[in-house]
Amino acid sequence: MIPQDKHLQIGSLLFEGIDQIDLTGPFEVLARIPNSTYRLYGQTGDMVRDLKGLRITPDAAIADAPQLDILHIPGGRGQEALMENEEVLGWIRQQAAGAHGIFSVCTGALVCGAAGLLKGRRATTHWASFHLLPYFGAIPVNERVVVDGNWIFAAGVTAGIDGALRLAAELRGDDAAKAIQLHMVYAPEPPFDSGTPETAPADVLAQTKASIAAITLQREATARRIAAKLNIDIA
Repeated sequence: MIPQDKHLQIGSLLFEGIDQIDLTGPFEVLARIPNSTYRLYGQTGDMVRDLKGLRITPDAAIADAPQLDILHIPGGRGQEALMENEEVLGWIRQQAAGAHGIFSVCTGALVCGAAGLLKGRRATTHWASFHLLPYFGAIPVNERVVVDGNWIFAAGVTAGIDGALRLAAELRGDDAAKAIQLHMVYAPEPPFDSGTPETAPADVLAQTKASIAAITLQREATARRIAAKLNIDIA
């Protein structure tokens, strides 16, 4: 836990094709952390659309961001466009070097991997991309939230809320995180037990895999290129 009187600069990366829940789920938590400032940073200051068309505008461009205490990297299909974007990857490396903590949600982990920051780290990501983590030198851990030193990884989409609450507890203590959870009325009671590949009906899992087969193959091709650049040998 950092000293309570230390004001925290918290920032999330915003990009075209983001999955808004990877951003807005954690936002509900991160924006309520006591004695902090929360901002969104895009590659430029221009408005972007999430993968379903929701319009979101950053507070500033990454070039104008201060050194952040907490860097949040969301995911979404637009993650692919960042995987070989050296301006964004360089910014992530620079921020991560000076940050107190880094928080990755969903396929945001792949972006961190493309920046060369996952070698030897325990990590997780969305189940459809979980098999790609070794391409970045990561140690895959099939858990909803994985903590590795000052890194917190949340698996797909809604797991970002859980990861953000874990982060809030690390920063300001359990009671602060519990108060945020209460304010959000975060007490999930899903109507179906179909939230993981292990619990989903076989036909639902097959249909879902088929619907994302193209982006999954694209991500694997990108991961192979990056593994070669990072000198990571994948058998």
